[in-house]
Amino acid sequence: MARTRLYRGGRLEAEDFPLDDISEHLKDPGTVIWLDLTDPDRADYDRVQEEFGLHRLAIEDASSPRERPKLSHYAKHVFFNAYAIDFDAAAGDLDVHEVSAFATERALITAHAADFDIDAVVERWDATAELAGHGVAYLAHGLLDVVVDGQFDAVQELDEALEALEDRLFDESPQAIRQVQQRSFRLRKSLGRMRKVVLPMRELVNGLTRAREHLVDDVMLPYYHDLYDHVLRVTEFTESLRDFTATILESNLAVQGNRQNSIMKKVTSWAAIIAVPTAVTGYYGQNLPFPGYEKHYGFLTSAVLIVLLSVGLYVTFKRKDWL
Repeated sequence: MARTRLYRGGRLEAEDFPLDDISEHLKDPGTVIWLDLTDPDRADYDRVQEEFGLHRLAIEDASSPRERPKLSHYAKHVFFNAYAIDFDAAAGDLDVHEVSAFATERALITAHAADFDIDAVVERWDATAELAGHGVAYLAHGLLDVVVDGQFDAVQELDEALEALEDRLFDESPQAIRQVQQRSFRLRKSLGRMRKVVLPMRELVNGLTRAREHLVDDVMLPYYHDLYDHVLRVTEFTESLRDFTATILESNLAVQGNRQNSIMKKVTSWAAIIAVPTAVTGYYGQNLPFPGYEKHYGFLTSAVLIVLLSVGLYVTFKRKDWL
């Protein structure tokens, strides 16, 4: 599937025209073309490479799955790769959606899988149509702005999930303990994936702003600086969550250790209480004469000793908060 747009003089003039018409439209120096490819195959890439003169290495990067976020400069264009992300708060999982883009002097070609929401990018372009006169820089900014905003939303949702997890650390029910352990490791895994796609965005946006191809003019430059500021906020937020996650894991281990110590104190205390009647009955069970041997008061004495010593130990341990 392919989508196309034609801008002339800062105005949207045509949409969804055939790919065969692109060469004719590009003959007019005042036109800017957007071409979008959804789930492109090798034939699609070959056609685009021939039409726009794209570099072979850029085509390889675009067609390779899970390429790292990057910005590459070539003779006739630049290539960049980024990831939009969605966070599933219920499951604690992170979904990543790769999008690649080739930016020439008067054309932006995007390629992505069907799970990437390109409609959100189109809506962003339409909402800032007053900047359409700035050509490819305007199109690339709208694309990256949507990606970065989605990353910021995902980081915020992950932060809220971690805070909710922190509130459950002191729930002592066995089911809650198991759920906290499972969710903490799942959120940590999602954070690790998030860092891999978020941190390289600084180099990408900064490199695009300072590209030798001068795609970004003076009017669009403040918008790219604002975009870079958003990227810094996302990366700093992500790094702070890394420390937050480590703190939660350490706190969870500390709580488990304290809980285990409390259990050991209780078990030891009950063992001491049980040892008292065992010792008394063992003493009175000797086959030797002793005070009260084969007498009724001897049985009463042993029973009283068991009760008094057991109750005394229980009260003592209770006062020390061992029970």
